[in-house]
Order: sequence, then structure tokens, then C-alpha cells
Amino acid sequence: MTAKTVDSKTPSKRASRRRFLTGAGVAAAAIAMPNVSRAQTATLKMQTSWTASDIFQEMAADYCNRVNQMAGGRLKIDLLVGGAVVHPFSVQDAVHTGALDAAHTVTVYWYGKHKAASLFGTGPVFGFNAEQGLGWIYNGGGLELYQELVDNILKLNITSFFAMPMPTQPLGWFKKPVKTAADMKGLKYRTVGLAADLFQSMGLAVAQLPGGEIVPAMERGVIDAFEFNNPTSDRRFGAQNVAKNYMMGSYHQATEYFEIMFNKGKFAALPAEHKAILRYAAEAASSANYWKAMDVYSKDLQELKDKEKVTVHRTSKEIFLAQIKAWDGLIEQLGKDAYMKKVMDSQKAWAKRVAYYEFFNSADYQTAYEHHFGKLDL
Repeated sequence: MTAKTVDSKTPSKRASRRRFLTGAGVAAAAIAMPNVSRAQTATLKMQTSWTASDIFQEMAADYCNRVNQMAGGRLKIDLLVGGAVVHPFSVQDAVHTGALDAAHTVTVYWYGKHKAASLFGTGPVFGFNAEQGLGWIYNGGGLELYQELVDNILKLNITSFFAMPMPTQPLGWFKKPVKTAADMKGLKYRTVGLAADLFQSMGLAVAQLPGGEIVPAMERGVIDAFEFNNPTSDRRFGAQNVAKNYMMGSYHQATEYFEIMFNKGKFAALPAEHKAILRYAAEAASSANYWKAMDVYSKDLQELKDKEKVTVHRTSKEIFLAQIKAWDGLIEQLGKDAYMKKVMDSQKAWAKRVAYYEFFNSADYQTAYEHHFGKLDL
């Protein structure tokens, strides 16, 4: 009787135990993997404004690799080189229309739509550096002002993030050194954005060309001198083969940043976690890009001097002062546009506070450098 009773209850006990273990297993799995993504898979096609050999293409890949790895295969960016689908200066149009999902570029390349584009990277020099400029974009209201330009003024289907505080761009490459602003007058010179307005006001004839077209233009005599961005990019596209005087330092593009641009409709349709990855990968890549730049830019500058026999000059104080004076005239002219005045006023307020702190607090690094390595010949 007792044995039969026990036997009759055994199946129900076993079933109950199985139910308990199954439930416990599900609970344990949920605890072990509480945030497993349910987001759908998405692939975005991104084109850059850079040639295949440019360090900027590597920096764009740094961004894409971070997105792809953080998303674990659920979000992927396919990166294309400049010109693969559209001209390097036309990526914004392609992203706006949806011909591209995304682009890696700089705002100055679409300055033809509105000169204010150049204020988000290559605008007047108010005293903040590129690191502080990115601070203005993300903490000083710059991103909101940018979106006002894109949404309300230009009516573009674009959402963007910014990355990589670019070091000051050199005055550039010349067949013979320039010591004064008068030495530059009449030169046919390549630059872009508001820098074009700046140099035109200083008496130069300006051509706006993408990086891949600069050396051929110099070889054909279309231009006499040019700037692009940095020693690594310049060396890789062969600047040293068409000029041997490299003028370092300038106010024409003292700050700039990459614009990582997405079609707004495509971006809005993504899950929240994918949007977060796209945004915060820009911040991660910004640091990685800058650290890489410090390494490769400095190495290539030394290689240009030692191996390529380029003469490196520090741009003269006289040229810096002439540029500041030219900027004053442009600021007055550009400020007649209410929106541009609002952006520049915001930047000036940021510079007055943030750069003030930097100037008062920074160590005198040059004195320390010269203590260890000798006097700099600037």
C-alpha cells in the first residue's frame, strides 16, 4: 500500500521537478544574459571624401570597425572610398537623397550650400583649439546650432556627429618660401571653405579641389601652392614631389573635425541601441584618431625633412597677423547674416571662457621641451 502510494506520486513529483528546473534554467539564463539584443540586423553603406591611401580613410575605418565590433553583427557599416559612388564633395547630397546611407567627410565640403557650414570646423579663430571646439559642439550648443542649419535653413535629411579634433592645418606647400602676406599675393592657391574667402581677401586666386586632385593640378600649373591638412596626408598624395617648402602653422583652418553623417530617415528607423552605438562610436573614434595622428603626423614630418629633403618653415608672425586682420573683415561681413552671427557669438562666448581657463592653467610645454632637447628654431 505504501509502495503503491509512493509509486503513484512519483511521476507528478518528477514533472514538478522538471518544471522547477526548467523555470530556474530560464531565470538563470536571463540573469546571465539580461541584455541580449533583439534588434534587427542593419547594414549601412558609407562613402568617405578620401582617397584610398589617405590617413583619413584609415580614420574612417577606425570608426566603422568600432561600430561593427560593438554591434556584434547586428549593425554593420560597409565603408567605401571617396568617389566609389559619388564625387568626394557630393556625399552630402547622396546621403540627403538616400543614395548613400552615410558619409565620412567635413562640413567645409558642402560650404557651397551655406557658408555657415564652414563654421563647424574651419571658421574664424577666436582662441579655442580643436579639442575645445569639439567641446563647444557637444557641450556649448554647437550641435544644436548645426541641426538648426540642417533642419530649418537647408531642409536636409541629415543627422551628423563630429569626431577627431584636427591639429592646426599648415599654411601649405610652396615652390619658394613666403615670409610676408605680400609674398602670397597673386598665387593660385588651393584651399576650401571660408579659407577660400580669407585668402581671396588677401589677394590670392583660390581653387577649391579635393585631395586627390591637388598634385595633378600643381603639375599642370593650375595652382602654384596649396594646403590640404597634415604631414601624413600631404606626404601620401605626393606633395613633396611638386614643392619643397612646407609652411607650418596658419589661421586659415586652425580647427576642424570629421563630420560622420547619416540619412536622417535611415537613422531614425534604427533601434535605440544602434543609434547609441553610432553616436558613441564617434566619440571613441575621435580619441583613437587623434592618438594615431600624434604618432603618424610627427613621424611623417620628420620623414619629409630627412628623407624627402623638404624644408620646413614656421609661418611668420607677419602672415599670422595679416590673416587675423583678414578674418576681422570676414567676420563683419558674415555677421550680417543673423544665423551666422548667432553661431559666431556662441563660439566667442565659449572661447572667452574656455580658452581663458586654458591659457591661465596650461604648463609652459615649450620651455620644458627646450630644456631637454634644445632651443626650437621657430
